[in-house]
Amino acid sequence: MSISSNAAATRPGTDNETKEAMLMAREKPEPGSQRLEAVATRCQRLREQLGRIIVGQRPVIDRVIQTVFCGGHAILTGVPGLAKTLLVRCLARAIHLSFSRIQFTPDLMPSDITGTEMVSEDPATGKRTMEFLRGPIFANLVLADEINRTPPKTQAAMLQVMEEREITVGGATYRLASPFHVFATQNPLEMEGTYNLPEAQSDRFMFNIRCPYPETRDEIEMVWTTTGDPQTVIDAIFSAEEIMETQRLVRSMPVSREVVGYAVRLASGSRPEYGQAPAFVRELVRWGAGPRASQFLIIGAKAQALLAGNPCVEYADVRSVSLDVLRHRVVLAFRAKAQRISVEEVIERLLKEVPERG
Repeated sequence: MSISSNAAATRPGTDNETKEAMLMAREKPEPGSQRLEAVATRCQRLREQLGRIIVGQRPVIDRVIQTVFCGGHAILTGVPGLAKTLLVRCLARAIHLSFSRIQFTPDLMPSDITGTEMVSEDPATGKRTMEFLRGPIFANLVLADEINRTPPKTQAAMLQVMEEREITVGGATYRLASPFHVFATQNPLEMEGTYNLPEAQSDRFMFNIRCPYPETRDEIEMVWTTTGDPQTVIDAIFSAEEIMETQRLVRSMPVSREVVGYAVRLASGSRPEYGQAPAFVRELVRWGAGPRASQFLIIGAKAQALLAGNPCVEYADVRSVSLDVLRHRVVLAFRAKAQRISVEEVIERLLKEVPERG
């Protein structure tokens, strides 16, 4: 439409010429639309590649892909044996990124994650110098396996890494490679030997993705394929440079101020001290989501629209990512726990009561 209006302004011809210019503008695709279609097609190929290994977890696969396209981090929550680790490992192969796995245990130290300084001696001169040995955090895609099995001291070592994408050791600062993403697997807190993630750290994860048990037919297919001769090979669909280009494309997706306002009202509506919060929020919620949740709702909705091949962000895109964005940011009060009300139920009710247009 912008092309046709410029043509009418610079060439004040007849009505037929103006109509012809408008028709040509409609038929000619905008440069961004072709890029969107190309990325959506490759995303579908990426889904298919991961689906060859991970059976019956399509919503989880989609959300993991969105995390990468948003440039964020995510928690995968579920009982052991649901292929959470395998999914992240296969993702690293499919997008051709360096991969590192950290097994979090009760005796894991922060230096085991970031790296440590060692004394190095030159064999020729005998001179000793301090040399930094990089830890497993220096990778594009880091899997923090069972992150809630290690004490808060070690969990906190990931704070600067995830937010600033750099670490400081011995007075020196080391930048991490780009792109950089942390996927943390987490066992349900009811299981023995787990520690609650500090709120400051869990807030840095964009999504908290629940991994459910597979359906019976999916589990049959999974057992059939994994107990035979393993010959499935993952092909690389994206490169590191293409991932960063896609992340810039996600950021450039158009969104209206009305949709942004809806995301802000969802996040602020979860805060019991907010004047316009629903009555059930003031009764059942101890504290709600902060401004980072509003940002992640919009960025996640942009990635959702991109994967669907839509040219702009809609209200439905915000709603589709709201559960995974708000799940680990809304803390329930004792009254909700006593009534066995889950955080998912509170968020679903919030989605019903917060209007799209304020």
